[in-house]
Amino acid sequence: MKTTKIVQKILANYEGETPGVKANLARMLMTGKLGGTGKMIILPVDQGFEHGPARSFAPNPSGYDPHYHHQLAIDAGLNAYAAPLGMIEAGADTFAGQIPTILKVNSANSLMSDTCGKNQAVTASVDDALRLGCSAIGFTIYPGSDAQLDMYEEIVEMRKEAAAKGVATVIWSYPRGEAITKDGETAIDVAAYAAQIAALIGAHIIKIKLSTDHLMLPEAKKVYEDQKIDIATQAARVRHCMDASFGGRRIVVFSGGAKKGADSVYDDARAIRDGGGNGSIIGRNSFQRERGEALQMLQNLVDIYRGKA
Repeated sequence: MKTTKIVQKILANYEGETPGVKANLARMLMTGKLGGTGKMIILPVDQGFEHGPARSFAPNPSGYDPHYHHQLAIDAGLNAYAAPLGMIEAGADTFAGQIPTILKVNSANSLMSDTCGKNQAVTASVDDALRLGCSAIGFTIYPGSDAQLDMYEEIVEMRKEAAAKGVATVIWSYPRGEAITKDGETAIDVAAYAAQIAALIGAHIIKIKLSTDHLMLPEAKKVYEDQKIDIATQAARVRHCMDASFGGRRIVVFSGGAKKGADSVYDDARAIRDGGGNGSIIGRNSFQRERGEALQMLQNLVDIYRGKA
């Protein structure tokens, strides 16, 4: 597999990593319609675990079938497909080698009570990722949760094992929990902090949410105002999160969130592109649409990241 100069430059930022990790990062960066550009679109389908089957798939019942998502990611020319153990297993043989996969190794669910705190259960292993031919493991952390320290320790150990076995690590860094207000979950100071934490504990690819211009932390707010950090536009906030991700030395993709209008999805992608982000990890905004509409939307996003729209 040849790599472009853009991809080689990105890989050079991962000093000290094993050749296997770099090979899997290269595989994801070189796959699909955005292959070689340094941009990525990933299809994540862990919402059945997080939100339940009807909330996730009833808007487009084809999505109840795991093969549907695997095939959608392939046909759309995406860089990778991410899902929990059961969904990856359900298509592992049929789609072997056709698209890089990311095994989501921890999950939460909507049946948990409010008193148990914000946490996720480890539901798969690095060896599962190897057995299924995955390029990476995916792991969610909740900065702001009372359980956050345990989550950091879990992923640091799994990341160490994965790197030793040549598997890359993607960290979903989602601020939420007892120390975070609802507005704070998407506040720019908190989002940048979450990106920094993911980078510091060894994420090869960081997944965060797009942020608002809200500043939650009083001490951080003083610095933003004193230093006149530009957070006025979505593109500026993306740029700031890239700065927090080792000055752009880590791959950062931004989640699409709940289903919304197509124009909003495209505006988000343009902001990510213009702010120097690496791309989108877009689930419900694609698979909850009819297949033809989803394929067109994903093609439009490819065009945006290529600077054609």
